[in-house]
Amino acid sequence: MGPTLTRSEPSSRQALLTGAVRGLIAWLACAAGAIAPPLARIALAVPFLRSGLTKWDGFLTLSPAAQFLFEEQFKLHLFGHTYGFPAPDVIAWIDSVAEILLPCLLIVGLATRLSALGLLAMTAVIQLTVPEGWANFHLPWAALATAIIALGPGRASLDFWIARWFAKG
Repeated sequence: MGPTLTRSEPSSRQALLTGAVRGLIAWLACAAGAIAPPLARIALAVPFLRSGLTKWDGFLTLSPAAQFLFEEQFKLHLFGHTYGFPAPDVIAWIDSVAEILLPCLLIVGLATRLSALGLLAMTAVIQLTVPEGWANFHLPWAALATAIIALGPGRASLDFWIARWFAKG
């Protein structure tokens, strides 16, 4: 018969199992740390890019529907009142450019934090325009943008490789 173990002495099987669980958790954390930033960037970019693609009729030609939305449909809801956008044609053009440019920058990971900040600001304006969309759309977009700003672009980004190149030189 082998030695008798008391409850305070861990067996070698318990130590092995504990080590395996810790190793698995460390591997999961490392894998998630590598995968999460590009997934968050893509998840935030897709809805804005899809919206932006619907607002153009050709190269730098805004669709009449996009102009109509900002002139007639979209209103800011502030303090219990609704207000039209100032200079709706200009705002429509800026919005349409931003909905293409910022998601493209996010996808490749260039100027990532600034792009996420821009989309966070757009989300705030969208919330003021369509207040009933906060739970299904605006809250997740704001959470993703905030996470990207906090975590950064990750290794699978142009920002990472540019910073690495400058650090060497």
